[in-house]
Amino acid sequence: MSFGSRLGGFGANVSTLGNTTTSASGTLQDLQNDIVVNNIGDDSVSDIAFSPQAEFMAISNWDKKNRIFEITNNGQVEGRALYEHEGPIMSTRFTLDGTKVISGGADKQVKLFDLASQQAQTIGVHNDTIRVVRHVTCGPQNTPCVVSGSWDKTLRYWDTRQQTPICTLEMPERVYTMDASQKLLVVGTAERHVVIINLDNPDKIFKSSISPLKYQTRCIGCYPKGDGFAIGSIEGRCGIQYIDDMQQKQSGFSFKCQRVNKTTTKETNIYSLNSVVFNPQFGTFATAGSDGSFSFWDKDSRHRLKGYPQLGATIPVVNFNRTGMLFAYALSYDWSKGYEGNTPNYTNTVRIHVCKEDEVKPKPKRK
Repeated sequence: MSFGSRLGGFGANVSTLGNTTTSASGTLQDLQNDIVVNNIGDDSVSDIAFSPQAEFMAISNWDKKNRIFEITNNGQVEGRALYEHEGPIMSTRFTLDGTKVISGGADKQVKLFDLASQQAQTIGVHNDTIRVVRHVTCGPQNTPCVVSGSWDKTLRYWDTRQQTPICTLEMPERVYTMDASQKLLVVGTAERHVVIINLDNPDKIFKSSISPLKYQTRCIGCYPKGDGFAIGSIEGRCGIQYIDDMQQKQSGFSFKCQRVNKTTTKETNIYSLNSVVFNPQFGTFATAGSDGSFSFWDKDSRHRLKGYPQLGATIPVVNFNRTGMLFAYALSYDWSKGYEGNTPNYTNTVRIHVCKEDEVKPKPKRK
């Protein structure tokens, strides 16, 4: 990724893709063979992560447990490990070499779990809930480290061999979401602040701005090439953003998603966009949210590749595996309707959808 000098403000050319054309509409029958992951706990799912090196998956949960599964060659999902925090876990990821799992949560701790030894250790502490963790490479030497964002309004980098942070960056507000790709790290905070960091200089804020979306930021997903990111809000809207301001003027836009039109009236129910993730192979992306549906999109053609109907439960998080051909989605309560919505019989499951190429591969450009 190149951090050039031509950097303008967000929303320089934010168009609206109100009535997105649909290449294909999926059905519930298309999902009937999706793999169900058993034994994920009884409380809400907070995050899903895939290993970048093998077919392993981590599922973090509000029940304070992080569960690691292996997807076998015959399509079975088998439990391989489990470790606990002292509070609900909010975020999890694998290290880039795939040998360890990192996590952070309401106990204010960053934990590192070694898959070989099956041992967990605390490698970092914040002053408030840790909302999100990522494993990144920093500086010209590509030094691997863990980065954590917290409600204490800080971003901290950790060497896995010591419990004092390598450095701490003050954020403008509480960290709500964060993602990284290549040398790009993007942080979304309360009050719609967006902070961009060039990981070649991880101790400095490269650029700060305000989200192009009018309402609270819910999720961020970085492009595989590291040249931009998608940002989602509680208003069911997604913004496509580029680091270079010339590219932003040419290609940046926003569009509506996670909305349900009522058939009897002209009203539209608007739901939070909870998760936006990019396919590592094709560069397309998926959105999912509180309406209980997910869709696959091609940002370059501004086109929805495939959209699926509501699945009867909110979707707090989705993710692609390392090949981009497995897509995991959680059907689990996302607290969008407060504690009253968390009924004892609410669905709590994770499913894995085996993607077809026409769902996630960009369409050929028209001549």
